[in-house]
Amino acid sequence: MRSELPPGSSSRSPSSSFEKTSRDYPLDVLDHEHDPGSSQFVSLERQSSDSDRPDLDLGDEYDTTSDDPLLPTSDVPHLHHRPPLQRFSCTLSGIRAWMDGPPKPHRYQITPLLRRWQIAPGRLVERHFPTQRARLAVLLACIGLWFVIFLSILHSSVAGQEIDGYGVPVKLSCHARLWPNSTDCGLNGDTCRPFDKGAFAFRCPAGCADAMLLEPYFVGPEEYNYRLLVVGGSTGDEGDDFGVYRGDSAICPAALHAGLIKDKKGGCGVLSRRGEQTDFPAVKKNGVSSIGYSSYFPLSFTFASEGGDSSCQDLRWPLFTFSLVVTTLLSLFITSPSAFYGSIYFIVYFQVALSSDPPYSPDYYEVVSTALGRFLPCAFVGFAMYYFCVRKTLTDLEAHWDKTVLWLGSCWVGALNTDTFDKIPLSRLTPHDIQQQPGALLSLIIIVSVLVLIVITQAFAFRQEGRMPRMLLLYGLLCLGVVALMVVPHMNLRIHHYVLSLLFIPGTTLQTRPSLLYQGLLVGLFINGIARWGFDSILQTSAALLDGAQLGSILPVIGAPSIFSSQNIEFDFPHIEPDKDGISVLVNDVERFRSFKSDDGALDSFNWTRHMANEPEYFRFGYIKVNALGGIWYEDFTKPGTWGADGEWRAPAI
Repeated sequence: MRSELPPGSSSRSPSSSFEKTSRDYPLDVLDHEHDPGSSQFVSLERQSSDSDRPDLDLGDEYDTTSDDPLLPTSDVPHLHHRPPLQRFSCTLSGIRAWMDGPPKPHRYQITPLLRRWQIAPGRLVERHFPTQRARLAVLLACIGLWFVIFLSILHSSVAGQEIDGYGVPVKLSCHARLWPNSTDCGLNGDTCRPFDKGAFAFRCPAGCADAMLLEPYFVGPEEYNYRLLVVGGSTGDEGDDFGVYRGDSAICPAALHAGLIKDKKGGCGVLSRRGEQTDFPAVKKNGVSSIGYSSYFPLSFTFASEGGDSSCQDLRWPLFTFSLVVTTLLSLFITSPSAFYGSIYFIVYFQVALSSDPPYSPDYYEVVSTALGRFLPCAFVGFAMYYFCVRKTLTDLEAHWDKTVLWLGSCWVGALNTDTFDKIPLSRLTPHDIQQQPGALLSLIIIVSVLVLIVITQAFAFRQEGRMPRMLLLYGLLCLGVVALMVVPHMNLRIHHYVLSLLFIPGTTLQTRPSLLYQGLLVGLFINGIARWGFDSILQTSAALLDGAQLGSILPVIGAPSIFSSQNIEFDFPHIEPDKDGISVLVNDVERFRSFKSDDGALDSFNWTRHMANEPEYFRFGYIKVNALGGIWYEDFTKPGTWGADGEWRAPAI
């Protein structure tokens, strides 16, 4: 609306506005000499020109009669409103105040780089499938299609394949052997027969180049550990193309050594028993170094040329590539945290349980049955992890590239534990293993340092969010639970993969990029532990933990033998521990003698005639005990004593 001007206003000169301004804002002359304490800025009393307009109401925040200075002065009070910094105090109250975090907690949230590009796949899905029901149907269809293709490829790779003349190959693990160990094969190795007849087709998985010994193992006079158990491999007198191996060699590593299969793809072959052989020289072939042995052994084997069919290969890596592509696409297009987690969890589990790291069984359908049996409890615990931990990290996350690279990528790293963390030279956290295994001490120092750094950074982040006291309480309760399990009598605490994941995953409930990395890794480790080993007990007996290790039991004290000739020797056992029931003797790693106490506590003598002339023989002695329900239990054996080809006896080292 136009307002009418008062009479005579049109004749007002341009200077009239200046005059009005000078009337509204009178200026005062300053004299610094007479007012030395005053500031260079002066407070001026202002009369707003809007005060004479009753029709304009600006509210209380625009008080036109305010006496606040127009320009800043030296004593403006609002410049000193910043609260003083809280200094850390080494008192109980000071520590508690510091742990409570800042007065205004900061909630972490990832700011995506190139946000429009990162959310574009999700917006595309929402545009074409606007309802939640439609998006769920598409997701289920994608997972179902993956499952059908995955099972079809897997089934075709393990079923229906035959080697001409030998039938369907026997599925082996990387540690499978014809001769498990010296005591399992019984006296003279009778339970491991036949020695010299029979051939069969076998199938090896990929990755057998890492199937090393994890406990000390004697081959003749020498003890070996942390290496492949491949003994011999040189060509025999009959000109074997692939070499002759001692019968207790691991079959699949021996096939690698012979060049019959490849480590990355596995493969099939035909094994042929060769009976008793002598002299197994050490040979390095195809990147594998074998162990030498200079005496005889009742069982040996070689490989036939019919094996090595290129179609008989382990397809774990092609299947993994297929699953990786599918999960990457799902991660980029799925915006719902629950849908993302559920679909990834399902695919990763069955990839590990059926292909990448399945439990060993010679029957493929038994592997499928085991995977299905473990899936339901694994899914239940997986839901609990999501509800209490994972959803706090993934909710409102728009950085789908970060989620894919950090969370999904580390999840696959943890799920493929056999091919990732198992490469670290640290088998078990026992003083013996740490001292004996090459590189174990350095690996332990690095791992502990990284864990300490992660704990410190995560704790600081929880403090910034004001959640440190609650997390400390939670982990205090978890530590008390672990300590309570450690003091259970006659039981030993065993921390499995899935236990580590459950312990550490509450510490990743932050929406930061490091937390995405740690959380995905822990979820992958949990899936690998359950899919491969199941929910193994967290408390185990000492016998269950040994798994072929030495018991630390009392060793027999063997006196000097009676040597009648270079071909005949006799051992007496006059002093035997009262709580032992008998004694066993190994000759060249084969049990050749077993004697039990008579009613008067005496033991029979062991009289031995050299089995093969001009060959050294190696003797080991160990106590045996009779179980209450029947059967016998072997205790530790001594180190080898050597009876040389010249008839000289060298006692075992203590």
